[in-house]
Amino acid sequence: MAQVEYLESAAGRRLAYAHTPGTGPVVVFLSGYKSDMQGTKAVHLEAWAQAQGRAFLRLDYSGHGASDGAFEDGCIGDWAEDALAVIEAVTEGPLVLVGSSMGGWIGCLLVRRLSRVAGFVGVAAAPDFTEDGFWAGFSDAQRAAIAAGGTAELPSDYGDPYVITCRLIEDGRQHLVLRAPLAMPFPVRLLQGTEDTAVTRDTALRLLDHIDSDDLRLTFVKGADHRFSDPACLRLIEQAVAEVGAASAPSDMGTDL
Repeated sequence: MAQVEYLESAAGRRLAYAHTPGTGPVVVFLSGYKSDMQGTKAVHLEAWAQAQGRAFLRLDYSGHGASDGAFEDGCIGDWAEDALAVIEAVTEGPLVLVGSSMGGWIGCLLVRRLSRVAGFVGVAAAPDFTEDGFWAGFSDAQRAAIAAGGTAELPSDYGDPYVITCRLIEDGRQHLVLRAPLAMPFPVRLLQGTEDTAVTRDTALRLLDHIDSDDLRLTFVKGADHRFSDPACLRLIEQAVAEVGAASAPSDMGTDL
């Protein structure tokens, strides 16, 4: 595994990342909500990239993993800014963004800010989930608590309840990606499990219909859950990354990044 290093962003947040040099495009793994770069998919994909001699980057947003900050203080805009800061400081050349769950939303935001994205892989991508998932599912009492600047709690399949803040909801509304055109002029692969209880099939289909790309495929895996991390699912992620990365191979794969 690559050594964990740290970067202080322009916003003053100390961010952890692990970068593997290699040929491009650089594969960037963007983890999910309350997840981190030590997750199964991130670590597996790093090992795969190292075996292929590919450049790879995984990172922790503020309040996640080894990065500084309290999770409840963060929001989508902060975490997208964190990812952008690390990517711009550490990488050069074309990028393949691999977004898992919330990381898929972060990836969509980065596509709008980075002109060098050469491919996108969404794994149970969850764009706009603070509005279409959290807020849409809140009770009147929970909405009132949020509107008053308080918090609401939601159960999690992965440990402690999610503490939802007013800032998370309000900031999320400033970064929605399914309400305006979402151009991705490069290969896109979306992967989704049929037994995912966190991200619905409708979300995957909505993203499929919304993205403007001439090379876009959505794959459903029967029986796979939100983790999407059993051996068969991990192989599908590898294949998807290899496919979208190959698009820039003639001019870029021989360049040492």
